[in-house]
Amino acid sequence: MAPRYDLVIVGMGSGGMAAAEFAASLPLRVAVVERDRVGGECLWTGCVPSKALLASAKVAHTLRTADRWGLPPTDVDFDTKPVFDRLRAVQDEIARTDDDPRRFEALGIEVVRGEARLVDPFTVAVGDRLLRTRFVLLCTGSSPVALPVEGLADAGYLTNENVFELERAPASLTVIGGGPIAIELAQALHRLGVRVTVLEKMDGVLGREQPELVAVLVRLLREEGLVLQTGVDIERVTVEGGAKVVHGRRGGELLRWEADELMVAVGRRPNVDGLGLDDLGVATTRKGVTVDRRMRTSVPSIYAAGDVAGRYLFTHSAGHEAVRAVRDMFFPGRGEVDDLVPWCTFTDPELAHAGLTAAEARERHGDDVEVHRLDLAHSDRARADGHSEGAVIAVTAKGKLVGAHVLAPAAGELVHELALAVSKGMKLSALASLIHVYPTLATTVGDLAVESAYAGAGRFAWVVRAGRVWDRVRRR
Repeated sequence: MAPRYDLVIVGMGSGGMAAAEFAASLPLRVAVVERDRVGGECLWTGCVPSKALLASAKVAHTLRTADRWGLPPTDVDFDTKPVFDRLRAVQDEIARTDDDPRRFEALGIEVVRGEARLVDPFTVAVGDRLLRTRFVLLCTGSSPVALPVEGLADAGYLTNENVFELERAPASLTVIGGGPIAIELAQALHRLGVRVTVLEKMDGVLGREQPELVAVLVRLLREEGLVLQTGVDIERVTVEGGAKVVHGRRGGELLRWEADELMVAVGRRPNVDGLGLDDLGVATTRKGVTVDRRMRTSVPSIYAAGDVAGRYLFTHSAGHEAVRAVRDMFFPGRGEVDDLVPWCTFTDPELAHAGLTAAEARERHGDDVEVHRLDLAHSDRARADGHSEGAVIAVTAKGKLVGAHVLAPAAGELVHELALAVSKGMKLSALASLIHVYPTLATTVGDLAVESAYAGAGRFAWVVRAGRVWDRVRRR
């Protein structure tokens, strides 16, 4: 039987939507299978609601600390219900416009509702319906990892999948985990008046980031009043008098942390259950579906992209991978994905990352690594804005940029220039030739590059001295 579709996409989150829209621009017959709401984790349980919450929290914090800008501070109690109402309104607006399934149907894409299961390399079953296709693209995302702690399930807990469904914020909260999701939400809720304690098993939070910038961020978070405790081994959870109590050890000492609510943010697991992948011989690991640089699985007609493929768990990476997968399916040549994926932890200030940390660079390149740093304390714009905490760090190997890290307001916006330089293997000094707008935070990137260029010029100071001698000889 000839296939009815050229492509069936399973999952209509960030990756699935990007792939569908790209495929719709080509003369292809496309169907997308979605079991829940179009928009996926990003719209409903991730990027969109968390950033809406962060925006409200930043305003609240600014009101409380307005004396930093010569204005009277305002410290008032407020109901957080309108904050949660607003984030849901933002979600609904996006769902009615850019992520509306009718918009995709208008592009010629068939949206099929239900649970998908692959019955062979070219057939996707949705209930009793069989979708025959040339290619399958899996974009099923990921879910929060469950923590095997005694009493946790009985006590009940929040994750990123249900915290945004609250009517209002709790009075107090214990957060288990020290990754980006945990730290972003902990700061946001603390700024909204919640008494928050973060418990992390490792010796530090945000373990993938440049350590000295994390240290600055942690200091700022603690100065705000957020309680961060690392090196915590959690043993059990109980409910006592309506409060949720975490019992554990820190430095050998038995401790307890009590709060109205508990949130777990200790990682993600790929959504592969029920897809029938094992029966088809599609290779998987704990991280997700195994793919090559073209996003192909071990079965040539089946591709995977986004969280389910386990490369980078970011919305922007999912979109890139999904589009490159479609490119590989239907165009000549290869649709290989880019290994350089910048990211940002959206605390305040933000912490952005592109390429290698200094430690990773030294492990890969040895003694040829240099670390260049310029603090925002030297930025006129940062000082004028009242946010001079943070820095720009550039990591070079044999003079070429291999990593960049920024702790600053809007660091997620600043990092792209540096990410481009890393991807092109440029020298840091090359960025000095670009005139940066003054006064901006991006001027700090230019200033760091200028320092590198000046250092390079200094190595040729003998040329200037020799020129002066020659001038004297000529004048004689």
